[in-house]
Amino acid sequence: MTDRAYRPHDRRSDEHRAPADCPVCGDRLAVTRLGCGSCGTELAGIFAPCEFCALDDKEREILRVFLTSRGNMREVEKHLGVSYPTTRLRFTQLLEKLGLSGESEPTVLTRDQVLSEVASGALTPAEAQRLLESL
Repeated sequence: MTDRAYRPHDRRSDEHRAPADCPVCGDRLAVTRLGCGSCGTELAGIFAPCEFCALDDKEREILRVFLTSRGNMREVEKHLGVSYPTTRLRFTQLLEKLGLSGESEPTVLTRDQVLSEVASGALTPAEAQRLLESL
């Protein structure tokens, strides 16, 4: 018989994620039961929700790349294959979904922000020129 117990690094665990919202009323669902796949032990109660479980696969991948690159947005940009402003927009949306954005960041960079990004090395002068021309 095959052991189908839950393992944290088992890819099958990603296939069946619990829904975050109630399909009837739309409110947040509460985790009320946990079970051990090895011994059958079950715990019942109201448990704190997982803040990352509501992320879809693409959002989790963006977060994974961001963390493994130690916060290097250029690496995230390369991984996504999109422009730097698009990368920032997607990351801002990810932060908003996690409730970590604080105040909403502007979705379009201003002239000063573009120049600041060039000064910090996050944008090349050619990328900055394209962005400034589109403002």
